[in-house]
Amino acid sequence: GPRSGLLGKRETRRRGSSGGHREGQLEHLSDEERLGAGPHCMLSPQNVLAGALFGPWMGLVLCSVLTSVGATLCYLLSAAFGKQLIVHFFPEKVALLQGKVEENRSCLFFFLLFLRLFPMTPNWFLNLSAPILNIPISQFFLSVLIGLTPYNFICVQTGAILSQITSLDAIFSWDTLLKLLAMAVAALIPGTLIKRYSKKHLKLDGDKQAVGNKRRSIGIL
Repeated sequence: GPRSGLLGKRETRRRGSSGGHREGQLEHLSDEERLGAGPHCMLSPQNVLAGALFGPWMGLVLCSVLTSVGATLCYLLSAAFGKQLIVHFFPEKVALLQGKVEENRSCLFFFLLFLRLFPMTPNWFLNLSAPILNIPISQFFLSVLIGLTPYNFICVQTGAILSQITSLDAIFSWDTLLKLLAMAVAALIPGTLIKRYSKKHLKLDGDKQAVGNKRRSIGIL
C-alpha cells in the first residue's frame, strides 16, 4: 500500500539521480573518450607475419588490399543485418559520430582519412556504423585502403626487418636502426599532411547540443 508506493517513488528518484549523474559524467568527456577511441598501440601479428613471409612491398600490398576488403565486408554485413543492433546498443556513439560526419560532409573523404590516421573511434565501430551514417561505399573503401597504409607499412616493415635478424647484436646495428628510423619518418608523413589539412578544413570540436539533436533526428530518443 502506502509503503510500497513510497519505495517506488524513492526508486524512481534514485534512478533519475543515477541517470543525471551519468549524463553529467559524459558531459566532461572528450569526443574521443565518448566514442571509445584508442590509437593503434599494437602491431597486427598477421601484418608482421606478412612482412616476414612476402617482403616489405608485396606484404604491404596484400595487407592493405585485404584490410580494405575485410572492412568493406563488415560494411555490407552491417548494412544488410546490423543497423538496428548498432543503433540499439550504441546510441550515444552513433549520434556523436553522425554529427561529426554531417559537419564534415563537404570534405567527407578527408574526414574519413583523418578517422583512420587519428582514430576518434575504434575501426571496428566505424566499419559497422558507416552504413548508418550514409557513407558511400566507394569513399569508405578508399579511405580504408589509404588511411591504414601507414599502420600496415609499420607492421609489414617490422616483420621484414625481424626476418633478417640472425642475432641479438643485429638488433642494435646501424643498419637496423636506420631502417627503423626511415620507417618511422615515412609513416609520419601522411599523418602530418592530413593533420594540417584537418586544422584548416575539418570541424572536429565537440558540440553536445548538436549531438542531442542528432539523437532525436535518427530516432534514438
